[in-house]
Amino acid sequence: MATNWTLGGDAAEPQRLAEFWAAALGYIFEPGYDDPDGASIVDPDDVGPAIGFLRVPEPKTSKNRLHIDIRVAGPTRDDVTADRMRRKAVELVGLGAVQVREEFYGPDVLGHIVMLDPEGNEFCVG
Repeated sequence: MATNWTLGGDAAEPQRLAEFWAAALGYIFEPGYDDPDGASIVDPDDVGPAIGFLRVPEPKTSKNRLHIDIRVAGPTRDDVTADRMRRKAVELVGLGAVQVREEFYGPDVLGHIVMLDPEGNEFCVG
């Protein structure tokens, strides 16, 4: 049996970051979690891990060593999956993300899109 786990992250504005990631992942705020210096989001189907954000005083200073990848493409890479990745990236920009660059696997195959969340944390859409 797998062990339940939670992903935790530091944040300057935990509520704002939780709002972004809840919308990006289709999560909801954890019922009953009420902390002005933190926020927790959960998968409404109780399948994926919870994600918690805690307020910290120091700013982000370097590249993440661990990050979330949003997988929308599926197992094959073609024009349909590239379009799906690009549509998701546009949606996330509307939520406050920044698109950094597109990475290709070979000359014409979009592999993933590198992005930043509202607090500058790197993540990918693939």
